[in-house]
Amino acid sequence: MSRTVVVLNGPNLNLLGLREPEIYGRVSLEDIKAATRARAKTHGLEADFRQSNDEGELVTAIQGARTSAAGIIINAAAYTHTSVAILDALLASDLPVIEVHLSNIYKREEFRHHSYVSRAATGVICGFGAHGYELAVDAMANILVSRKTK
Repeated sequence: MSRTVVVLNGPNLNLLGLREPEIYGRVSLEDIKAATRARAKTHGLEADFRQSNDEGELVTAIQGARTSAAGIIINAAAYTHTSVAILDALLASDLPVIEVHLSNIYKREEFRHHSYVSRAATGVICGFGAHGYELAVDAMANILVSRKTK
């Protein structure tokens, strides 16, 4: 079984640390990538960390994970609320999925309260800032261990 977890990040997350720091924090995506990879390593996992502003690239990455990864952690950003294509790809992946958001989407604008990604997700982590990625890795490691013992 693969020990790789694909960590996908959607549009504008490349601007973390610069864009609306009062909402998203001052930590850069590179900092989150380093922390996520370090946490994955403690579980004997590898984090394949990616970001794209293009919905199609995210769908292609999800499809590729189906045969190369043990699970998917995804912060689809704005596509969370709009993309049936990402939902369909996640459902087709047949992999455990953890949805992550830096902010608490339920304390924000009404349109952010709906998530297409959640329908495919095993669980959702939101509102813990950059630390949410590490929590997602811990959750994914637990899921993979429980699947292995079944």
